[in-house]
Amino acid sequence: MTGIVMCVAVLAAASAFGVLQRRRSGRVRVRGRDDGKRLGAAELGQGLGERATLVQFSSAFCAPCRATRRVLGEVADIVPGVTHVEIDAEEHLDLVRRLDILKTPTVLVLDADGRIVRRATGQPRKEEVIAALGEAV
Repeated sequence: MTGIVMCVAVLAAASAFGVLQRRRSGRVRVRGRDDGKRLGAAELGQGLGERATLVQFSSAFCAPCRATRRVLGEVADIVPGVTHVEIDAEEHLDLVRRLDILKTPTVLVLDADGRIVRRATGQPRKEEVIAALGEAV
């Protein structure tokens, strides 16, 4: 009987963790540790956007990274002055460590000066990215 109770408890805990993780994935939010961090053209490999820059950290075998690339590309096409930059996390480990990138895809929203104003881990929704761009300006 104790084994069944333990099994049910483990399944309940794992389900709760899964639901929580799924709700947090892709949300664009402010993170206190990003305060004051900046990225420039040297780190990005290209210039910043006039209004904002969407920086996506990806890896080669990341399925959500392809969908994120499509979403951010659409947003950059829709919103004038916004640039989308994709960075291979495996090739830029120093930058990954400095910015505390823990999983791919991770999206950073930069303002026109290159300051990080928002961050999303997982695949973000187009509406949330557009809303975050409103705060980057």
